[in-house]
Amino acid sequence: MPMTTTPTPSVAARFIGRSVTRKEDQRLLTGHGLYVDDVPIVGILHAAFLRSDLARAAITRIDTSAAKEMPGVVAVYTWEDFNGITGPAYHAMLGEELVVPPPLAIMDVRYVGDPVAVVIAEDRYLAEDACEAIEVDYDPQHAVVDYMTAGAETENVVHAGWGLESNAMVSVPFTSLSPDLDETFANAAHIVECDVVQNRYVAMPMETRGIMVSYERGRNELEIVCATQSVHETRNFFSRFLQVPDGNVRVTARDVGGGFGQKMFVYREECAVALASFLLGRPVKWIEDRRENLLSAGHSRNEFAHVRMAVDEEGIIQAITADAKADVGAYAVCPAAIDPMLVPGPYKIPRYGFAMEMAWTNTMGKAAYRGPWMFETTAREVAMDYVANEIGLDPAEFRRRNLLATSDLPFTSPTGNVFQEITPLETLEQALEILDYDAFRKEQAAALAEGRYLGVGICAYVEPTSMGINTLATAAATVKIDTSGHVMAYLGTTSHGQSIETTMAQIVAEHLGVSYDDVTIVQADSQSTPYGPGTGGSRTAVVAGGAAREATVAVREKVLTAAAHMMEAAPEDLEIAEGVVSVRGTPSKSVTMKDVAKLALLNAQELPAEIGSGLEATVRFRPKQFPTWSNATHICVVEIDPYSWLPEVKRYIVSEDCGTMINPMVVEGQIFGGVVQGMGGVLLEDFVYDEDGNPLTTTFMDYLPPTTSEVPQIEIGHIETKSTTNPGGYKGMGEGGAIGAHAAVTNAVADALRPLGVKATKTPLGPEQIFALVEAAKAAQS
Repeated sequence: MPMTTTPTPSVAARFIGRSVTRKEDQRLLTGHGLYVDDVPIVGILHAAFLRSDLARAAITRIDTSAAKEMPGVVAVYTWEDFNGITGPAYHAMLGEELVVPPPLAIMDVRYVGDPVAVVIAEDRYLAEDACEAIEVDYDPQHAVVDYMTAGAETENVVHAGWGLESNAMVSVPFTSLSPDLDETFANAAHIVECDVVQNRYVAMPMETRGIMVSYERGRNELEIVCATQSVHETRNFFSRFLQVPDGNVRVTARDVGGGFGQKMFVYREECAVALASFLLGRPVKWIEDRRENLLSAGHSRNEFAHVRMAVDEEGIIQAITADAKADVGAYAVCPAAIDPMLVPGPYKIPRYGFAMEMAWTNTMGKAAYRGPWMFETTAREVAMDYVANEIGLDPAEFRRRNLLATSDLPFTSPTGNVFQEITPLETLEQALEILDYDAFRKEQAAALAEGRYLGVGICAYVEPTSMGINTLATAAATVKIDTSGHVMAYLGTTSHGQSIETTMAQIVAEHLGVSYDDVTIVQADSQSTPYGPGTGGSRTAVVAGGAAREATVAVREKVLTAAAHMMEAAPEDLEIAEGVVSVRGTPSKSVTMKDVAKLALLNAQELPAEIGSGLEATVRFRPKQFPTWSNATHICVVEIDPYSWLPEVKRYIVSEDCGTMINPMVVEGQIFGGVVQGMGGVLLEDFVYDEDGNPLTTTFMDYLPPTTSEVPQIEIGHIETKSTTNPGGYKGMGEGGAIGAHAAVTNAVADALRPLGVKATKTPLGPEQIFALVEAAKAAQS
């Protein structure tokens, strides 16, 4: 079992801080989960897409006549069939300026996988057969693939049809945030610079994208079941897109088999399916296959940074700069832009400057993926190990001299970020202690003498969670008690693996004084739950948890007031425990929650008018400040086989500070999942295009996700520093595991290869890449 150092919850806590059994487990572990493809709909039609097999080309002819005549085919649509019948296509979270591209290609295709036509048939097999009967003539054009050079390209412009003159989506020239930056570098004892490259990889949720749309023309009603992270955002999107009133659109999500940011937004294919149902007046379903998911569901990472660091004679960082580039792809589902303000991270770095460019290419577009601001940490932390080695300091000691400690807080970074209630140095020390760092260094030296290559890598980071961006800034909860005394809590969240039903029930039970089993959480239904932007951005514990807590407290006050009237006592003299309201110190004088509910709901006339009727409350919560910062330190140990050059992770340690833990088991589960995703991105996963824009890794034969064979036991230590942004003291942490793992694993491999003269700052780092690095180092030394 993974090692933990989970603190014991305070005596007063009944549910908060305890690893109670998850409410989701009963159905999910016994095969009773309900995903999009499981929902039965009578008379459903099925969609399949014809996709471009060219990265860039003009469409000169499309002939769908043969496909339309095939048995079982109901309709075949191209862009001409959809043109002119849609409204605005944008997400409120991203703003009106960033529109979703047309559902189908208009005059050209801009990446392999670009949807050209959609077939609607009686079953998926017939639809796919009909796709093969569609004839498309293309005029191939030069594909822009290399994001490092794309931004400066003016002859081959990916979006020339938009009137763009270059491929630079965003270009920020070098900007110094410190007036004495140049002088600092000029006088530094050490100036070290390196290039950090992070490869392209993808989210791969267990459940691929899926949507079922049913438009009822007579009532002008739209019902959608889809795999989404935000039912309300999806409802609002399709209300605008199909010009159907909000109140006539219902979106539900049921169970969602993973999202990781990929399902936070509406995609082109989902728009096409909705349009098909809208035109036909019949329900239409699309479940993408795994190849489609790998090819067209959004890619991530694929970023570069040239990092420069000025360090004094004592090993104290005086300044840092980062010149970053990123690949946006052809259509950015969510730009997930590099945030230069995060590069200095949890360090006492006094000076900073940056430049940034994000470029369009003829590849699949960039999408949010767990920790979309990961690269800022990767660039800095890989550079930290590189610089430490160059100036002759151990990387742990280098961090120790520069990391923020609680005694340094509050601390204002040169970027303007204000850090408080974080523990960067403390988590470093805890992680080093779990590893026994000094003993490992001795073991490493002994192994090298035997011809074995061991390495250790460290990553320290601070993560912005619960950020106040547009709709993400607030969340609402409705808590009510029914006549049986059972508690229902309605939230605007949409869980896709975060155990929200469990953790929110713990909060409600804790603050209402009822049993955990007597609380039901309702979410992912736009018709019955209060508006919320969904689940993403590591915001649920802070924002949704804050709303659930405050709504519960409000209901508790109503219960106490009504019960006080029933028992002729003062509300302040009452207490609630296990659903029973009693006079403090006199438990025999009591009423049950059911008694109070029956009075308040069924016989409200017996209550004084000032008490009112009903036992429910709706609260919209907003944290006191944004963001809520959490932090952690990751340490990875690898061994590299000197014959196959296969890297194997031997140990993995995380020291996490996510504030008050609602459920330690859930926290650790989130860490485990994130670490495995980050680990896979270094050692196994790599989505590759050739120079013509052809994808080479579109199946699991070529694109390699990690399995249990590659994952070690993950050891976790906890530090709990309560946040003051919310009354529960919570911090977000769902993305941290993925953020920290990439740099920790990269640094471990680099450390193992250092005796061979290898300087590894580029991923992936599988056997093939390691072999090439070793051979290059040999050639340089000869």
